[in-house]
Amino acid sequence: MTGGAETGAEGYLAVDSGGSGIRALIGVPGRGPLAERRSAEPVRTGDRGIDPAHLMAQLLPMARALTAEAGVGRLATAVVGAAGFATLGDALRAELPGALARELGVRRVALAADAVTAYAGALGPRPGAVIAAGTGLIAIGTDLSRWRRADGWGHLLGDCGGGAWIGRAGLEAALRAHDGREGGSTALLAQAEEAFGPMPRLPGLLYPRADRAGVLASFAPRVAACAADDDPVAAGVLRAAARHMAESAAAVCPPAGEPLIALTGGLFKMGDPLLVPLGRELAVRLPHARRVAAEGDPLHGSARIATALAEGALALPGDEKMLYVPRAQRG
Repeated sequence: MTGGAETGAEGYLAVDSGGSGIRALIGVPGRGPLAERRSAEPVRTGDRGIDPAHLMAQLLPMARALTAEAGVGRLATAVVGAAGFATLGDALRAELPGALARELGVRRVALAADAVTAYAGALGPRPGAVIAAGTGLIAIGTDLSRWRRADGWGHLLGDCGGGAWIGRAGLEAALRAHDGREGGSTALLAQAEEAFGPMPRLPGLLYPRADRAGVLASFAPRVAACAADDDPVAAGVLRAAARHMAESAAAVCPPAGEPLIALTGGLFKMGDPLLVPLGRELAVRLPHARRVAAEGDPLHGSARIATALAEGALALPGDEKMLYVPRAQRG
């Protein structure tokens, strides 16, 4: 992406805030994205949920530098997609629209759950369902009248089929082999010892860590590698993950018409060991849906929403917890 908008053009700011930090881009409706930057520091959460002051402290210098780089005269529109917004977004809803107007002169704002920006990036304003899978997992769907979501409850309560879930199942199979219990896998045991050392040390390495979901997910590619080498236990883990994913997609996909279904997120880079059983499960559970490739990622989705908002053509359904547009902007 390079600059080059005419000086004085009204631009938009699109943001994707997640567990690995913030990505932001500046674009102009009709011309698309012009410049992009990222920060590696995730936005803090606290008693009030996602911290709007910490988000703004990181976002403002990025937005100002991007505006100058892109040659945009002013930012009229901003869309912020944030992980955890549906459950931890109260402070953002209360403070971010005013802060963006005050600091950047933004007139139109939308705040979205990262699942919504993932959907917008993958499918745009079309009915369907998206499975977003990385460390965690969530499925989101819409018939363009309302949003439906399934799972996304975190690695202790859900995210079934996500990276942490797969990694945990693989490590359980490794520990079963270590103990001599049924259902174990010597191949997964060897991979676990290579990654973490002797198995008796594993609980002490894992349980105290605040990032244990990420640690569990780091083992998922090794499960896929064992499945690709025909280890039946590892293959069974991935079949179960595919079943969980398809169950979540079926819970949110519109039941009528020919909805689209797309996959997005880093977990699907594992390739055929996961994608083949997932394809079979989706064909059984959602025979009326048509599989398509995701067109873009969550940052692309934020940019799509920003363009539609700027043009007064936002077709995705509003929802305070999922896609929040302040009341003063509606109508």
